Amino acid sequence: MLSDEDIIATWPAQLADREHLAWKGRHLSTSFLFALGERRYLVAIREGRMHVRDASAITMPQWDFALRADENVWNEFFQPVPRPEYHDLLAMMKFRRLDIEGNLYAFMSHLLFFKALFALLRSTEK
Repeated sequence: MLSDEDIIATWPAQLADREHLAWKGRHLSTSFLFALGERRYLVAIREGRMHVRDASAITMPQWDFALRADENVWNEFFQPVPRPEYHDLLAMMKFRRLDIEGNLYAFMSHLLFFKALFALLRSTEK
């Protein structure tokens, strides 16, 4: 299970350490809601840099799109080698494990970036 610290502190640092991935996101400017059950995070991507905040502390968070799933679904996705149906963001959506809502233009036009971004959270030793 990912802790709040893994998401808020480590995730932006992981993106910053991967110059090629940050380069892929250099033209992206969006905010999205990342919901793990009841835990919600507001993630802002600006010119290849990421900032993550706890959305529960924000009265009315504004975002372009939202990715919502139960915490156990995300835990399956974050395994080093996820099971089928949990291996990809779009597969999770297809099998009704993940809800993607809002203005999907930024998400779909930078889909490979987002797939790689979420793969950064996959555990290797956790």
